[in-house]
Amino acid sequence: MNVEPWASSGDQAAADRTPSSQERPDKLCLDSFWSEVENIQQGRTDSDQDSARRDSKQSEEGEQEEQWLQDAGLSTLIREGGEDVDKVVLLSTLTRTQAAAVQRRLDSYTCSLRKRNKPAPRDVRDIFASPVAQTALPESRISEEQAQQDGMEGTGKTPLAAISVDPQQTGTPREEIFNTDVAYCEQAAILLKQARLPQNGSCRRRDDGTLPKVISPQCRLGVTRIQDLSQQDMKKVRQLALIDMTALCDLLELEVKRHKTCKRKIPESCLFGVPLALLVENDQKIKASTTIPLFLQALLSFLEKKGVDSEGILRVPGSQIRIKLLQQKLETTFYTGGFSWDEVSPNDAAALLKKFIRELPSPLLTAEHLNTFSAVRDVPELKQKLHMLNLLILLLPEPNRNTLKALLEFLSKVVSRERRNRMNLWAVSTIMAPNLFLHKAVPSRLTEGVEKGQAERAADVMRLLIRYQDLLWRIPNFLMSQVRKLNENSSRRYQFYDKRIKNLLRKIHTDSRDKPDKNSSEPCRTVKIQVGDILSGSMEVHLNVNCRASDLLAQFHQDLCRSDNSKGQLRRNGSSSYPECAIYEVGGNIGEHCLDPDAHLLDLYNSNPGGEWVIRLKPAASRGL
Repeated sequence: MNVEPWASSGDQAAADRTPSSQERPDKLCLDSFWSEVENIQQGRTDSDQDSARRDSKQSEEGEQEEQWLQDAGLSTLIREGGEDVDKVVLLSTLTRTQAAAVQRRLDSYTCSLRKRNKPAPRDVRDIFASPVAQTALPESRISEEQAQQDGMEGTGKTPLAAISVDPQQTGTPREEIFNTDVAYCEQAAILLKQARLPQNGSCRRRDDGTLPKVISPQCRLGVTRIQDLSQQDMKKVRQLALIDMTALCDLLELEVKRHKTCKRKIPESCLFGVPLALLVENDQKIKASTTIPLFLQALLSFLEKKGVDSEGILRVPGSQIRIKLLQQKLETTFYTGGFSWDEVSPNDAAALLKKFIRELPSPLLTAEHLNTFSAVRDVPELKQKLHMLNLLILLLPEPNRNTLKALLEFLSKVVSRERRNRMNLWAVSTIMAPNLFLHKAVPSRLTEGVEKGQAERAADVMRLLIRYQDLLWRIPNFLMSQVRKLNENSSRRYQFYDKRIKNLLRKIHTDSRDKPDKNSSEPCRTVKIQVGDILSGSMEVHLNVNCRASDLLAQFHQDLCRSDNSKGQLRRNGSSSYPECAIYEVGGNIGEHCLDPDAHLLDLYNSNPGGEWVIRLKPAASRGL
């Protein structure tokens, strides 16, 4: 089995050789945390507090469940007149624990409706028990669910016994297996049955504060990152991630209240205090490929060049007078090109970075999910913390997620230069945690007293985001499987109602004559080539057990070099340089999926025989990630 260590980059190796591996934050870190909290509170005016109370409020009774069902793609459950088959398409992909979470939300919504003397919607159990639902669940799915249930009934039968290994029993260095093949809520349910969670009085290993190496088993279909999927499939990923996260919160007994931010007047400012989505939208008119605000790009670029080696960066405060003048000058001259970073102090720039994050109209982690991010600190097991954070990252809007990633990448570079800047992982985390977890639009328990434990737990969540960011930006294998199953169920549902069914059948009949024999040991696949104005056409590839996407790309580049009509850019040494390309899986049970170079093509073919493979240029934004 192939495994991938997280984090195992060069920065991580350097960090392991430095004092960054300290187990707990020292007194300076904790003092810096509460000093940062005090500065944030002092910077808020009474009008800011009043405006925040008006612009943000907790949902009324019943609204939480109604909004949740809508976000999860299950709003048809509370509407009259919807067809059962529409509901079953999504419900049939859920595991038992996920379905139970849906049932609890629907029960709660039904109860609130009764209080308001409104007719209750149909019970979801009627839908699961309906003939349509039973025909929608294939035998393989039922046997898979039964296997999971059997695993939860007895500890000796579970296939997940290796998920949590106690180093005190084995004598080996602490490691964590990050399994993404099974739904996170199902993993938690099995561990709960095994009395490995504190709710059942488990003998949980002592948390010494050190972060272990996380081993991620590598799927033969390769790694799928957020930017690899189409917007259509990502919408389904978010719906399924919300259901799984809610089920996981239920099992961990986390009470999470979602807040909603009302529409507010957009300030006259063009940088600070502007909604993040609007800022990115305006900047895309200047640079179409940008995914984060141009101002933030420039600020982080300056800090990476001038600030990462500065001692006490992020901790040492800048001059308040200079910061105010800098902000005013940036507002008026940044987009005209009249601003120069040459005379800016790194400490002032770092203060501007924190100020920019704090003054966003809604939290960077969003008003809806900020409390859930904060609740991660109360989860006892590291694995469940990472599961929660992984799902929460998937739920963030795209501008917020991209901005958070850029910020975390910069913070990781700061930590990697600890020997020069004296800022280890705990120091950076304690400074940045208040700026992300405290926001005027959402009430927080973080400021209720200056307990050491509160500061340490909040900084620990920030520490996990920085340390395991590459792992958290992946799409779990079980969600990819559920998306594929959802697309298959949708296509089966609609093929009976499509008026063009005759054309579809005719196309299937035509394509079937070109398909290889399933008994063939090495099936042949046609790959389309759409590389802009460089080359177009197709190529044949013979698939075997060891054939990977990287092999197909290498063959394509060889063919491109031999081609007389290719239009590569000429390097100084006389060789040709060609644009960066990737293989995309299109259609079948997926919308569009950029393949990982390590994806095994025969496994992909068996997983989605109806999809097409296309070689095309990578988008500019993806090349920069």
